[in-house]
Amino acid sequence: MKDSLPAAMRPAADPALRVAAVSPSFCEHPVLCAELLALFPQAKINAGLRRLEGAELIEFLRGHDVAMVGLESMSAAVLAALPDLKIIAKLGTGVDMLDAQAMAERGIRLGWKAGANALSIAELVIAFALVGLRHMGAGNQALRQGQDVTRRMGRLLSGRVVGLHGCGHIGQAVVRLLKPFACQILACDVADRSGFYAEHGVQAVSFDELLRRSEVLSIHVPLMPETDGLYGASVLRQLRPDCVLINTARGALVDEDALYERLVSGALSAACADVFAAEPSFESRLIALPNFFGTPHIGGSAAEARLAMGRIALEGIFDNFVPTPGVHPFDA
Repeated sequence: MKDSLPAAMRPAADPALRVAAVSPSFCEHPVLCAELLALFPQAKINAGLRRLEGAELIEFLRGHDVAMVGLESMSAAVLAALPDLKIIAKLGTGVDMLDAQAMAERGIRLGWKAGANALSIAELVIAFALVGLRHMGAGNQALRQGQDVTRRMGRLLSGRVVGLHGCGHIGQAVVRLLKPFACQILACDVADRSGFYAEHGVQAVSFDELLRRSEVLSIHVPLMPETDGLYGASVLRQLRPDCVLINTARGALVDEDALYERLVSGALSAACADVFAAEPSFESRLIALPNFFGTPHIGGSAAEARLAMGRIALEGIFDNFVPTPGVHPFDA
């Protein structure tokens, strides 16, 4: 991986652009900060490394042309309070925190590309599958409490039926990583992935069939009005009782209360999540369950992925577009 931006980008840099990097994930990386300041010496950096929201976010970005954001909520109200803003350069793949309609109405451009963190998240999915199938969370909890659970049997990932709800960049990376495990892979996606499916032996199925057959089910769909709360009580009831449910996409896709009830009752074997409806997720009652394993939104927190995502955000200052609501990446 290169240590700096492509030289061809440097002549395009407009030093008059007022750039503010607010994303803590970007600002804590010394290489990314150095590359930003080489292009824009007067750039403002969020030295506090704290996620800003609402009035604090507005105050930080006020008077700037470019906002480099990660998980910050760029709502219509925030955008209305930033009349100078011309470009949002996005660190990371998810765009559910951006108001596409307000951006389009104001002509605010988006610098965004998919796929930079796909392998990082896909590796976490594999880890989650192993954790859930082998009861590692429960075993670790029992070990800490001095309990003996050595006779509890887990299951191999090898040969399992793995379902992917969504098979874009991340789902496809999961498919490639699963190859040595000889799994039967099912996929449900609104996009036509037939070429990829044929090449990698993936079976396209309906959503109902995905729920019914998957022994491991990993969610890779964006958070949209159509998918918000999709995995509610009625959907969770359709999962096999021995299924391991994995969510590395967005917490709001899953009804956490309904998931809690399924796990407590034993109607669902295990669940693993890197995302929660409210983050930080300290208050989620799921965390205390032995058959739930959670991590604090670390899917993209591999050094290689962070550098790649940050450089895509930097490129987004130069390579961007006015988004159209309902059109990729703002589609279901």
